[in-house]
Amino acid sequence: MNEKRDEVVKLLLLQVTTGINTGDIIFQLFFMLVVISIPVFIIFLLVQNKKNNRLKRIEEKLDRIDFEQKNEK
Repeated sequence: MNEKRDEVVKLLLLQVTTGINTGDIIFQLFFMLVVISIPVFIIFLLVQNKKNNRLKRIEEKLDRIDFEQKNEK
């Protein structure tokens, strides 16, 4: 009886130590998302900054053209 119990305990310990816990998977996925989101956020900020600069230049050109047209008349 003790031998059977010892075998069951050994099997349970083996499963606990070698098994992948759901918590570990969730933890790994969370930190993988954090690591991936940092460069994505930086790229997003750079693209937004470039877009804003382009819009400013276009607005300045339009203002200049509008000013020149008003001065011609």
